[in-house]
Amino acid sequence: MSSEILPPSTHGSLVGTRVRPNHITLLRLVTGVLACLLLGIGGGRGEIWSGVLWLSPVFLGRADGELARVGKVQSRGGHLFDCFTDVAVNSGFFLAAGLNLYKAGAGNWSICAGVLACAAMIACSLLAEAYDSEVATGERVWEGGWGFQPDDALYLLPLFVWVHWLAPILAAAAVVTSVLTVIYLAKYLSRGEG
Repeated sequence: MSSEILPPSTHGSLVGTRVRPNHITLLRLVTGVLACLLLGIGGGRGEIWSGVLWLSPVFLGRADGELARVGKVQSRGGHLFDCFTDVAVNSGFFLAAGLNLYKAGAGNWSICAGVLACAAMIACSLLAEAYDSEVATGERVWEGGWGFQPDDALYLLPLFVWVHWLAPILAAAAVVTSVLTVIYLAKYLSRGEG
C-alpha cells in the first residue's frame, strides 16, 4: 500500500539523480530510530513527535525497493540493508512502547510485553525473509488481502499512541506476533513437504 501512496512518477523522477535506494533506506532507519527513542522517552511531546517521525519510515517503506527496481540498481546488499531497517525499526517500536508504558506506571508486564513483541517481531521478520528467499517463487509466507499487506497496519501505530491505546496494542502485538512466529516457523519447516 505504501508504494501506492507515492505515485510511480515519484520513483521515476528519482531515477538518474544522486538519490539511491540506500539513501531512502538510511532516512527510514534514522527517522524510525528517532521515533522509537522519542516513544521510549514518553511524555506528551515525545509521543506526538514520535508519531510524526514514525510516518516517514512507514510511507517510505517500499519506496526504496521500488526505486531500486525502476532504476535497475537492485543489489543483495541493498536488500539486506532494507530488511535490517525493517526489523530494527518495527521491532524497536514495540520495545519502546513497553518502556513508555513502564515509565507511565503500567508495571513490569509492559516491559515483558515489549520484549516479547520485539523478539517475536524479529523472529517473524527473519523467518519470513528466509521463507521468501528459499521458496524463490514469489510466494510470500503471509499474503495480505484487498490490496493490503500485514505490515500496512504500521500506518496506524501513531494514531494508537496519540489516542492512548498503547497498552492494548502492545498486549495484542505480544500475543499476535508470538502466534505468527509459531505459524511462520511451521510453514518454514514444512516448505519442502507436500
